[in-house]
Amino acid sequence: MSGRTFHHVAVLMGGRSSEREVSLSTGRGCAQALRDAGYDVTEIDAGPDLAQVLTDLAPDAVFNALHGRWGEDGCVQGLLEWLALPYTHSGVLASARAMDKTLSKAAFARAGLPVVESRIVSKAAAMAAHALPPPYVIKPNADGSSVGIYIVDQGANTPPTLADTMPERVMVETYAPGRELTCTVLMDEALTVTEIVTDGWYDYEAKYAEGGSSHVLPADLPSEIFAACQDYARRAHAALGCRSISRTDFRWDPARGLDGLILLETNTQPGMTPTSLTPEQAQHAGHDFAALCAMLVEDASCDR
Repeated sequence: MSGRTFHHVAVLMGGRSSEREVSLSTGRGCAQALRDAGYDVTEIDAGPDLAQVLTDLAPDAVFNALHGRWGEDGCVQGLLEWLALPYTHSGVLASARAMDKTLSKAAFARAGLPVVESRIVSKAAAMAAHALPPPYVIKPNADGSSVGIYIVDQGANTPPTLADTMPERVMVETYAPGRELTCTVLMDEALTVTEIVTDGWYDYEAKYAEGGSSHVLPADLPSEIFAACQDYARRAHAALGCRSISRTDFRWDPARGLDGLILLETNTQPGMTPTSLTPEQAQHAGHDFAALCAMLVEDASCDR
């Protein structure tokens, strides 16, 4: 443990968002990696008594492995600030801004980054008539892991019927065709670019199921597009005020060259499951999984 700032690390996982199972997988993997790196680790399935559990435990630092609402939207970050516990990943404001697709897209646009047209409408309005000319996408304004995604194809006569679990207000966004690309930023350095290959939409199943997708690492791209992905990912990370690590997703239409590269969203809590993209990219850059998790812990702080 020589040279370590922190010794006892609490790993937050689970919670009650729609991404609970992914978070449990991320948390267990990160907890084991931190043990392998020499830390004393306590795993915590975050519940309503989280503040008391952390107060009683008094860890040196908290590794945030939560995903979705309450975990990556600034809520748990605010709790950790209140308890004065150093924590990993982005702080309150950056987390809230990145989780809210409207706010993040506004930040991207101000930074000169390419985004598609979108608007927020009521769930009822989205089901009553096309809010944008097809093709377009309907999604929750604040969720991740491709939860609740509806694609309305070109020529669709009517909009879809949305599930009861969809929020009362949704984002409707022009569909960006092309290849699925992603780039991780680690400590302000843009790592490599990965292409995600699936048989269809990169949905929840494709992201997390065994064999749901394949990853081309590094992506076979023109040098201009590869460099642009890295540049845009760094600029998105900075525009949102992210810390430590983030992953930015893109669509690229080869027929349009650089104009066909569209920034979709930035994840402040990228997945760290066995099928996740960020650990693969870090490994490619020379950071094994234990070293990656240790880097995040050693960067932990309050006032992020």
